[in-house]
Amino acid sequence: MNSRHTETSLVWGHSALRVVIAISPDGVVSIRELGTGDPGPRPPAQPLVEVLLAGQGRARASHRFSDTAVGRRFTYVGAEQVRDGQWHELRVTVRDEQTGLEAHTHLRSAEGVPAVRSWTTVANRGTGEAVVLGVTSFAAGFPAGSAGGIQVVRADSEWLGESRWRVRPLREEMADLNLPLHGQDGRGRLAVTSTGTWSTGQHLPTAGLLDPDSGRAWLWQVEHNGPWRWEIGERRDGAYVALLGPTDIDHQWHAVLAPGESFTTVPASLAVSSDGLHGAAAALTAHRRALVRPHPDRARLPVVFNDYMNTLMGDPTTAKLIPLIDAAADAGAEVFCIDAGWYDDDGDWWDSVGEWQPSQTRFPRGMEEVLSHIRGRGMVPGLWLEPEVIGVRSPMADKLPAEAFLQRGGTRIVEHGRYHLDLRHPAAVAHLDEVVDRLVEQLGVGYFKLDYNIDPGAGTDVDAASPGAGLLACNRAHLAWLEAVLDRHPDLILENCASGAMRMDYALLSRMQLQSTSDQQDPLRYPPIAVAAPLSVLPEQSASWAYPQPDMDDERIAYSLCTGMLGRLYLSGHLPTMTGAQRDAVGAAVAAYRDIRSDLAEAVPVWPLGLPGWDDPWLSLALTTSDHTYVGVWCRADERATASLSLPHLAGRQVGVEVVYPRHLPAWDGEWDREAGRLVLTKPVSGHSARILRVSPVSSSASY
Repeated sequence: MNSRHTETSLVWGHSALRVVIAISPDGVVSIRELGTGDPGPRPPAQPLVEVLLAGQGRARASHRFSDTAVGRRFTYVGAEQVRDGQWHELRVTVRDEQTGLEAHTHLRSAEGVPAVRSWTTVANRGTGEAVVLGVTSFAAGFPAGSAGGIQVVRADSEWLGESRWRVRPLREEMADLNLPLHGQDGRGRLAVTSTGTWSTGQHLPTAGLLDPDSGRAWLWQVEHNGPWRWEIGERRDGAYVALLGPTDIDHQWHAVLAPGESFTTVPASLAVSSDGLHGAAAALTAHRRALVRPHPDRARLPVVFNDYMNTLMGDPTTAKLIPLIDAAADAGAEVFCIDAGWYDDDGDWWDSVGEWQPSQTRFPRGMEEVLSHIRGRGMVPGLWLEPEVIGVRSPMADKLPAEAFLQRGGTRIVEHGRYHLDLRHPAAVAHLDEVVDRLVEQLGVGYFKLDYNIDPGAGTDVDAASPGAGLLACNRAHLAWLEAVLDRHPDLILENCASGAMRMDYALLSRMQLQSTSDQQDPLRYPPIAVAAPLSVLPEQSASWAYPQPDMDDERIAYSLCTGMLGRLYLSGHLPTMTGAQRDAVGAAVAAYRDIRSDLAEAVPVWPLGLPGWDDPWLSLALTTSDHTYVGVWCRADERATASLSLPHLAGRQVGVEVVYPRHLPAWDGEWDREAGRLVLTKPVSGHSARILRVSPVSSSASY
């Protein structure tokens, strides 16, 4: 503790992160500094924890999670610092004497990574019940000179149109009210929320604030597979950020804490940089790699072929699969996943799923024949599975007790012809464990595509104080189930999917190995999704479909394949009916990907043309390592066109530029502007076209 006038402070962090916790003369705690060494302007004195209680409310009426009555009264009790391997952790305790409520804020950061994970535990040390309506996982002021220059980076998302990012001035979201003149903090806020269990179905839990004048940037993610809220608001002395899981006002959530009971929020992470958006993205990328569960897949990054997209579309049979398996193996795939339909006998399976027994009509000699053929061709067999649902016509709907399903008012919740399992119930867990263990141990499945195609809404009121509290407990039970599956089967690869990327959060992605980025079937509309994905998902987890088809020309085949190459190459397509030259083009893409994938697992993303717009004619993603920069470029203009790609980390250096893929098609014209650090590319061919390039510093004259 260091004394400065009447304020005291606590300094914590490591080689890449400095956090200063300020304790005011009256004991109120706030984050005064959160950065990489340059403190910048003093941020607003936003209390470290905000707790909304039914019997206390806010100190001033608003819909914000700033200036709650309890948050204002919390005073410093103490702090503890611990070290757990690579992780540094700080726990700060505050107390409200009026209610007896204590809050413990946990800050956890990996050595060498300028990011912090934060969560709050609220404990009732009083004598009466506490009805909690919301608790911040993280709350702090942003260190900018004024709110007027701040930019907000955020993204909308929906089925087929995921990860649509935009950067806008905060003043376009919040008016300048001249708060100092009024002597009061504001009451408005920019609040972005997600409801139900599609955590990324409408907006992304990843967002940020940028100060273009100083380069300071924050990027955050709320790490929850259910409802969440992030908000930005303005106090008299600047902007604040509050990150939360479910709340009463947004999600029908509240918790009742009897004396001695406690509640812990969902975690949220925040990365900091003094080098703008790209610096913060690099920090958050490193932080995600520290969060993710160890797994052999992280080193192998196998190429996956899935039979669904624009190919079998949920209608697999032995006759259709055998030639597809052979063609996928010939192309170099290492996992072959049989998608939806493998359990269906009558062609009308949507509302009858749940037993997960292989079809006898689709596989007359048994599914074992097909899975054995996959293994015989040197690939890991995979299956599509939607474990959390039971169709209303499924035999399992009556075999499991009513309490094993989400309910409201004693009625099972139905959505799109399915019931939703409640994984708090042992019968639901036992059923899914039997399914997974049977398929892994008896059929030799080594890969599951875990899909999730319904959203049950606010939650369940079974054994819960509120529907939102029931849902939160179910969300956490789902995570516990996934952990147990991987504990039993440590080599099993789990793909996270929810109608594409409707549940693309780091509660799940810290446990699962890869993420489907979309269900988009149009290869021309997919690139902005793939280019944007690494701002939300690690490149090595980001699986974008590459589905070349026999009726595509050579440039269109390459365009589709490039979409999957700066992430997890995720193949589909009618490979058996392609010409020999077309199959060679697919095989060349797989070989090129396998050559660069070890670099991608260590790379950080930059966007040489800025974050992609949905209709932009040019799109570009670069993944940078210490030795190489892999640049993907997609041109959606019909005519000859030119783009200037910004690669400032290579400015002042000579570089060599080589084509990673496709090498068999006409080369694009390129010119390197060494001083500006810009690569000027011209597409000489007509129609849509794409290239993957490797840009590397060189000392020889053989360079751009």
